[in-house]
Formats: sequence, C-alpha cells, structure tokens
Amino acid sequence: MARDPLAERTVRRLTPAGATVVQDRLVVEEPLEIRLGDEPVAVVMRTPGDDIALAVGFLFSEGILNDPDQVLSVAYCTDVEAEAQGNIVRVLAEGADREAFEAARRDVYASSSCGLCGKTTLDAVRLLAPPVTPISLSAAVVAGIPDALRAGQSLFDATGGLHAAGLFTRDGAARLIREDVGRHNACDKILGSFALREEWPLGGHVLGLSGRASFEMVQKAAMAGIPAIVAVSAPSSLAVDYAAEAGMTLVGFAREGSMNVYCGAVG
Repeated sequence: MARDPLAERTVRRLTPAGATVVQDRLVVEEPLEIRLGDEPVAVVMRTPGDDIALAVGFLFSEGILNDPDQVLSVAYCTDVEAEAQGNIVRVLAEGADREAFEAARRDVYASSSCGLCGKTTLDAVRLLAPPVTPISLSAAVVAGIPDALRAGQSLFDATGGLHAAGLFTRDGAARLIREDVGRHNACDKILGSFALREEWPLGGHVLGLSGRASFEMVQKAAMAGIPAIVAVSAPSSLAVDYAAEAGMTLVGFAREGSMNVYCGAVG
C-alpha cells in the first residue's frame, strides 16, 4: 500500500561544457490524510514511507493521544478511490482528547516545510506538555550527532531534497533516523514508531534535526518528554523561549565541532 518515495523527471542540465538532457531523481511529495476513526484530523504534505508511524506520531505530538494503550489499530484506508490508495491512514483509538482534536484540525493543507500552517492562533499549538526531566550532555556527544544523523540520510543522498530527524541516547547512539520533505513529519515518524512500540514517553533522549529548530519541533519533543534538541541550523526565538520555559536543552548551529547552546546544560 505504501507509495514510492522517489520519482524521476527529465531535466536539461546546463554546465560550462554545454547542455545535456538527464533523468533527475526527486523526492516525492504527496498529501496524507490522517483520520481518527472516521473523522479527518489533518492533511499533511509528506514523503511516502512510515505513514502508519507518521499518523500515530502526529496524534501524540498534538496531544490528541498520550498513551500507547489508547491505540487499537492503525491501517491504510482501503474503502477509497484508487488514486487515494496509500494516502489515507485511519487510526482507531479510545480516550482521545477531544479538545486537542478540535485544536489540531486544519482547514487547509499543512505545507511540507511548516507544520503550523492552518493553525489560527499560537494558543492552538501551545499544548500542555508533560513535565520534562532535564539532562546534561557532553559537548563531544553533541558534536557527533550531526554526522550520525547525516549518515542515516539515504534518501537525501539520492535526491538532496529532504529533512531528517533522529532519536539519540544521551551518549550519542542513534536509535532511529527518519527522512521526509517536512521536518515536522520526520519527527512525527520517529515519535509514532516508538509509541507503536509502547515505548513512551521518551525521557533521557536527544532529538537531532538536520535543519532549523522551530517552535513546533521543540513542542513535539516536549510532548514526547524528550529533554534535549540538537539542530544543525538556527532555532527561532520562540523555540528558544519555549525550550527554556520547559527546562529543555536546545543547541543550534551544531557543525564541525562548534555549536551554540541556547539553553540547558552542555559541557
């Protein structure tokens, strides 16, 4: 049922040596509709793959579900038109938070670069996250996370067009790395994978990001109980404020051994 994450298009490549016609490999971007029972929750633009985990992770990171035991079943919808096959996932669960469900419902497509599109106010995404237990990290561990994350980006190697997120132990060991055209989707794929394993919350771990650290990425980590984030690029001001408020460690510009520690304990 899962769709292909890669596609090919014919392009004309121009170089100082002249023009050539070649086949270029591209990352696929398609809509995924997430349903809770028979009710649509959201449509996210994502790279196909790990859709089941993505749907579950979305529901957990939005606070609609908070305990793996709530999930009864997850599957692609088969009672849909042929062109929608593989692009609709239904989650059957009990005890869903209806207030969080209504807050998360989106009237428009979420863009692949920003999971907040379609949210009307900041209050709609500032969910009540569980308390985070802070951890301290060594600078050596933080410095090694970007390279370990990059080593797990096989789709990026083929296309150059994806974000990645990874879950690491506090000692820097990679537990799971996922890629997607949207950084928030890559994160939800990880969160959903561990929720489906009934390993939740994810205290004592580090979330590695191949790009910037937005408010939503910090919020998703907080919802999962993840106390530390290491990003290759910059955080936003709201991301820093939220991480500091939650007692999290937030590191940005982690590149080639250097880093900016915005809040938390790294040494």
